[in-house]
Amino acid sequence: MKLFDVYPLLLVSPVKALGSRLWDDAGNEYLDLYGGHAVISIGHSHPHYVRSITAQLDQIGFYSNSVHIPQQKKLSYLLGVMSGYEDYNLFLCNSGAEANENAMKLASFHTGRKKIISFAKAFHGRTSAAVAATDDKSIQAPINENENMIICEWENQTVLENVFLQHEIAAVIIEGIQGVAGVRVPSSPFLKKIEQLCKKNRAMMICDEIQSGYGRSGKFFAHQHANVKPDIITVAKGMGNGFPVAGVLIHPEIQAKYGLLGTTFGGSHLACSAANAVLEVIEQENLINHAAQIGEYMNNELKSVPGIKEVRGLGLMIGIELYESSAEVRMQLLNKYHIFVGSASNKNTLRILPALNLSKEDANFFLDAFRNIMNEKTKSIKNSELVLS
Repeated sequence: MKLFDVYPLLLVSPVKALGSRLWDDAGNEYLDLYGGHAVISIGHSHPHYVRSITAQLDQIGFYSNSVHIPQQKKLSYLLGVMSGYEDYNLFLCNSGAEANENAMKLASFHTGRKKIISFAKAFHGRTSAAVAATDDKSIQAPINENENMIICEWENQTVLENVFLQHEIAAVIIEGIQGVAGVRVPSSPFLKKIEQLCKKNRAMMICDEIQSGYGRSGKFFAHQHANVKPDIITVAKGMGNGFPVAGVLIHPEIQAKYGLLGTTFGGSHLACSAANAVLEVIEQENLINHAAQIGEYMNNELKSVPGIKEVRGLGLMIGIELYESSAEVRMQLLNKYHIFVGSASNKNTLRILPALNLSKEDANFFLDAFRNIMNEKTKSIKNSELVLS
């Protein structure tokens, strides 16, 4: 049997990782500034994380949600305190797509309505409702086509208001920062308009913080920069630092009842131990403030690099848009300087999503490498122009 070939793969096989470093099967060392799509929040193989999940595995790794699991209560407490959502309730599941599925399902249950608004260039996952709310027809099978999803123009308040006038809306779902789209930060006025329209029309505001949450933006959640308070918040990726775990934070007005939601594997002893360790490290090492500071430093430094169209983002969620495809630059960073970075759907944007404890030394290593590449590209373009003239 072969693997189903759906992933374009880099020609690297990591076999060991520590902090912001990876080593491949040939012993080559790499700087990881992508963290497997923003998953690695506290660094690879953090000692406290390893100790926590090892100790838990020595006791019990799994039992279903038919029994009391104290680790779940600890997680809901820590997450509530650290995020500022102490009065909300937590439903645990396994992945970001699953979290968004449950969020939209809850909104529909609560409002008795069907229509969900999402936005152009959004990415909310690849499962049924999540992929229908995702603005990418290439990953939607015919079975995923859903007339209940209304995709609106990004940052267009007039269009949004008109949709509310024309339909009974169950929820609006928006990313705290659009990731796959190339790190696009929604403006505070736009988020406030969504909050206002949802309250006025008794709809639910869902904030997808799967990539932008857990301190990555320099606040616990990216939407907190705009001082809005969604009814439902979804989390995953950095929540488990590599262990599959996700959650839905739910406004206390949304009532629970037995059988409303469910999952076999979500919130297991081992998953919660991983998630608790992540929160403990974030708090103990003051990583949210660190992410804000290092992110601001990198953002400012990048603006002086030639050949950049725009730098976007908050904290350590950074998009670098070039004037042409970023593929060549990404491969040079990987092959010449041994640095992992990501790409985006618009092809011209590099995504920088390192661990929140990225050191300034490692940030400078990337900045120097990137500056060298872009300086060479600029010289090459100027030389070509001289020849043509």
